[in-house]
Amino acid sequence: MLIKIGKNKISKNSKTYFVADIAANHDGSLARAKKLIRLCAKAGADAAKFQHFKAETIVLDEGFKKIGKISHQKKWKKSVHEVYKDASLNINWTKELKKECLKNKIDFLTAPYDLNYVDYVDKYIPAFKIGSGDITWKEILVKIAKKKKPVLLACGASTLKETIDAVQTIRKYNKKIILMHCNTNYTNDPDNLNFINLNALNQFNIIFKGKLILGLSDHTQGHTSVLGAISLGARVIEKHFTDNNNREGPDHKFSLNPLTWKKMVIAARELEKCMGNGYKKLEINEKKSVIVQRRGVWTNKYLKKGTKLKIEDLNFLRPCPKRSISPFDIKKYIGKKLKKNLYKNTLLIKECIT
Repeated sequence: MLIKIGKNKISKNSKTYFVADIAANHDGSLARAKKLIRLCAKAGADAAKFQHFKAETIVLDEGFKKIGKISHQKKWKKSVHEVYKDASLNINWTKELKKECLKNKIDFLTAPYDLNYVDYVDKYIPAFKIGSGDITWKEILVKIAKKKKPVLLACGASTLKETIDAVQTIRKYNKKIILMHCNTNYTNDPDNLNFINLNALNQFNIIFKGKLILGLSDHTQGHTSVLGAISLGARVIEKHFTDNNNREGPDHKFSLNPLTWKKMVIAARELEKCMGNGYKKLEINEKKSVIVQRRGVWTNKYLKKGTKLKIEDLNFLRPCPKRSISPFDIKKYIGKKLKKNLYKNTLLIKECIT
């Protein structure tokens, strides 16, 4: 399976594709949004992602007033509706944001949380992101799927059945799916690491028979979970991005900043080098270690030509020069006659034995 996003080819064997989710961290400023694009590109992101929504088409003010503020929303100073209104992205910025991404040689992505916005952003993006909160909204799943572009589907706060249903719904129209494992909790609590459950990636591989590219949309502190996901096969990573974690706003506290983002990418690239192709072999950089670390077969006394070789005549000691008989195979040679005299501390090789 290979999915192309912009100029990036993503497969199970490709390098990790990093998505910097700027989301609401533009704080209502186009200049800030463009600045964050430049910063995330410099820090190693492959794409900058935004969220296209209007407060009135994503949240019901009266509904949230009835249930009150819960979870991470407890810390919000304004009402839920007001926070979403402040965080909404001016649709007229879209073209400018796309240009800024092109200028910085990264992809421009967004998650449209409005059916009309799906049509609007289509001409600007190479792939769609579907946030976890919309995984059960069949209408938007189908509409995005029919655009025939790659779909990054997050499945946070979802049951396995809901995840499978969403994947199957999209697959009816579009096979280019990247399933993003996710734990949807924005509290920035260190305890959230207990619930990220990265081994669910293994379950996805089994259920979908290895035919889906997997990813991680992450909101935990640091990047330990990112490295774990990559080692389990995730090839797309999404983390929130800001320039200052101390700014006011719903997403700044749990976002990575230019320094921590760069550290994550560097660590991930090092991990990718470590992963290899999965086939055990003697590596090129180990060949000299074979000589100095393994035990060779050495005579421990003077042995005359014609002597029948006995185990007591031998020492198994380092080094192990290339022509040495392997101690593992020594029984094959015990009892056989020597072709020539061997002095003490002579390496035993096949040519010495009849």
